[in-house]
Amino acid sequence: MANNILKGKRGIIFGALDNKSIAWKVAEHAHNEGAKFVLTNAPIALRMGTISELAKETGSEIVPADATSMDDLIKLYKTAIEKLGGKIDFVLHSIGMSVNVRKGKPYYDQNYDWTIRGYEVSGLSFHKTMQAAWQLDALAEWGSVVGLSYIAAQRVFHTYNDMADNKAVLESIARSFGYHYGIRRNVRVNTISQSPTATTAGSGVGGFDGFYRFANDLSPLGNATADECADYCISLFSDYTRKVTMQNLFHDGGFSFTGMSETAMQTYLKVMEDEKK
Repeated sequence: MANNILKGKRGIIFGALDNKSIAWKVAEHAHNEGAKFVLTNAPIALRMGTISELAKETGSEIVPADATSMDDLIKLYKTAIEKLGGKIDFVLHSIGMSVNVRKGKPYYDQNYDWTIRGYEVSGLSFHKTMQAAWQLDALAEWGSVVGLSYIAAQRVFHTYNDMADNKAVLESIARSFGYHYGIRRNVRVNTISQSPTATTAGSGVGGFDGFYRFANDLSPLGNATADECADYCISLFSDYTRKVTMQNLFHDGGFSFTGMSETAMQTYLKVMEDEKK
């Protein structure tokens, strides 16, 4: 149920590709809560996705920008401020890519040119997104910046590959930039460590179905959906979380703090029984 908790707020949403994207859901929920925003993605991603449908649905404009390019980001903020009529209250960074994962290169045999490209897109772009805003003083007082992460930044998931390193960098940037932006403008910077989610990007990770079921079996509340993640993002954009910053916030149904669940144990016990037969 919408409560207009973002009424009057202006935002920039990075990364909406199709209706499976968490960024897509965030845009829909932000619109329902009264926010105005621009949608942005890399030009090549805009050609691949269906973001024009989302723009029409939410009454938003699309501003192409490569998040690894400071020039593009500066233009993005200037355009957004002009079109929305003021400084930016919230930013969602929902960007991630690993060429090594796409090409099937294991963690112990990376192509380092691909590694660096993935780091630039998935991690360093978060810093650039905020540095561009800092240079322009583009974020409003008590603004909120949120990046999407995953627990592989803390734990090993065997096929998550160099994306785990990228997410660890993302979370570190949130802490460090959150400190500086908090002092300067009371801007909050956080990351959300989301459950495995059946997005276009997430489903491309090897063994995703297994990841998904394992997390769901282990989590006392089950996996969080993309819509539920969007709700959480909205709460962090709102004025109800003004003193939450520099945090990596687990939104995973309790997976991150569960060692073993009854459901998961029963699965393994059944496998053991079947092996004895």
